Amino acid sequence: MRILFIGDVVGRSGRTIVTERLPDLISKWKLDLVLINGENAAGGFGITEVIYNELIDAGADAITLGNHAWDQREALVFIERAPRLVRPLNYPKGTPGRGAALLDTKNGKRALVINAMGRIFMDPLDDPFAAIERELSACALKSGADAIIIDFHCEATSEKQAMGYFADGRASLVVGTHTHVPTADDRVLPAGTAFMSDVGMTADYDSIIGMNKDEPLNRFLRKLPGAKFEPSMGPATLCAVAVETDDKTGLARNVGAVRLGGILQEARPKFLE
Repeated sequence: MRILFIGDVVGRSGRTIVTERLPDLISKWKLDLVLINGENAAGGFGITEVIYNELIDAGADAITLGNHAWDQREALVFIERAPRLVRPLNYPKGTPGRGAALLDTKNGKRALVINAMGRIFMDPLDDPFAAIERELSACALKSGADAIIIDFHCEATSEKQAMGYFADGRASLVVGTHTHVPTADDRVLPAGTAFMSDVGMTADYDSIIGMNKDEPLNRFLRKLPGAKFEPSMGPATLCAVAVETDDKTGLARNVGAVRLGGILQEARPKFLE
């Protein structure tokens, strides 16, 4: 199975490169499963139903979220009728939506998509390790799903790495989101799980984590809020991680960073060509 996970889409610039490039990538690279973190897709803060449908129509099989899940209040309502919108699993009981989704892939297989949020330097939610343990026990790799992908949305690299090893051998991919900076540590862990500390953002990198530079700089220099944060509207770089899994085990055979367009150096894994 060939899986593409696209990092945090920020604002219109990020959405544009996804809608323009993704359909062709699905065909050219014979992608079986496409996932997108869309928690910043609506003007840099949250997601709307229109944008959710736009990303699904472009070819995404599921959209994951994070700490900005509810910045657009309508998400609290429409998530109940959006089965492929996955919010953090470890929100308290009674939170709208779902933290995991079992999906049909483009090649007729089944994939379990899990979204969880870390707790270091983040909102103190329920234990993500215990929550993910319950999901992996209930729907194990191969017996319950042909592939399992975990989007671990958190700040601390150490917490992301800990989750990678915690799920090693039990998931196809553990990928970090949230910090908007792509890391260079994409690899297959000892027991066969693909891992990347942070996939980066799909947005304009002539920015500060996707926002116009002036206001973040003002707050760092003067410690005073001025204007609102606004997404940078320059050409975006599409940042993603690609994984090729073994059909017998569901574990990773290959993993590689993807960077297309924009201003970062391009990267394309050879196994996709």
